[in-house]
Amino acid sequence: MEYTDKGYIKREIKPIVEWHDGNGEGCFVSNKILKEGWKVGYMYREAPDEGRPDSGWRFLKGDESDEYMDDVSNTSIVAINTLCNYDPEVIPFLDDPIGSAFIRISKHDFEEDKRDKPIFFMKQDDLD
Repeated sequence: MEYTDKGYIKREIKPIVEWHDGNGEGCFVSNKILKEGWKVGYMYREAPDEGRPDSGWRFLKGDESDEYMDDVSNTSIVAINTLCNYDPEVIPFLDDPIGSAFIRISKHDFEEDKRDKPIFFMKQDDLD
């Protein structure tokens, strides 16, 4: 694995999505995705932070504890397009409204989170 100066797993960031939502293209991402190489296991959209370029999307592995999330050094704010280069399987859900939440249920599938199934955890495919 190669890492950038921020400790992120190195990725060639290609323009694969354009964000036209109007709020902003930023999203919160667990460093378990960006630095440890896990795929998104849980994603949800909340009201964007006012005055910030925030899409409202939050992307997690799905097993982060409250203590982990309370430590701001465990999350990063990146552009939606950047996150999609780490896990393009989230792209079909990006236009879903505030209040949406999804879990990964298999290698390539997400479904609405009804809190009745476990999250399917997996590493990003192209890690060395």
